[in-house]
Amino acid sequence: MEQESIVEARGLTAAYGEEIILQDVSFGVKRGEIFVILGSSGCGKSTLLKHLIGLYPLAAGDVSIDGKSLANATGADRQELPRRLGVAYQSGALFGSMTLSENVTLPMEEFTKLPADARNAVSWMKLRLVGLEGYEDRLPSEVSGGMQKRAAIARAMALDPAVVFLDEPSAGLDPVTSAELDALLLGLREGLGMTFVIVTHELPSIYTLADRVIMLDKRRRASSRREAPKTCATTLLIPSFGSFFGGRPNEPKTELCPHRFVHRYRFGDSGGGTRRFRRRSAFSPARLY
Repeated sequence: MEQESIVEARGLTAAYGEEIILQDVSFGVKRGEIFVILGSSGCGKSTLLKHLIGLYPLAAGDVSIDGKSLANATGADRQELPRRLGVAYQSGALFGSMTLSENVTLPMEEFTKLPADARNAVSWMKLRLVGLEGYEDRLPSEVSGGMQKRAAIARAMALDPAVVFLDEPSAGLDPVTSAELDALLLGLREGLGMTFVIVTHELPSIYTLADRVIMLDKRRRASSRREAPKTCATTLLIPSFGSFFGGRPNEPKTELCPHRFVHRYRFGDSGGGTRRFRRRSAFSPARLY
């Protein structure tokens, strides 16, 4: 029996004014899985996330959370559905004048009637889950970038959401801290059965975390495929897949300069960085030797 989808997008179209960013995107996120939204910069990953959580209205289509339509919800239902979602933004978005504990208790102050003692107890528990026990009274500026990311995840879990959305959780972190954050997310999924939807383009995190991925194609303004990341990496029929997982540009880019033509490749290409073309003349077509 196929596992139920806790988040489902059907024919989702996202636009800013007259400009269509994503068109007719459909997929489902299964309960208890780590689902990754990936693609090149500017393809609409963060835009998709913001539409999934109801931050922006859909131009067309629908998103359902636990079987309830987000687009068609009104009144109290429209206010209640987003509270079933936890969100940690790329920068962490912690309030700098509030301690880590106060940041985590803020959603409970706004949306629950729990007394202060109960809120503080929940905050302590959430911070302990992400490895920040003993740092409850620190300000965001007094902890490292990785610890700020963990505190943001703790705040996203404050209301025990059905799904937690993470926008580039490992952005700006060193490889060791990024791997530790990946291990934390896996532990939360395994220990608590949490469902995560993660926006990222970090290949190590994708291979470590993802049960399934959706690949956004900037040129088609749509999704290419929804499957396991290792399957995507071996897909040669879709050029954007090979380019993304192989670390190669979609098309060679030649830069014109007075002295030589330079063809730049990303890290996946043999030669390692910059290949040089032998100059024939200052502005003549270059040939690779």
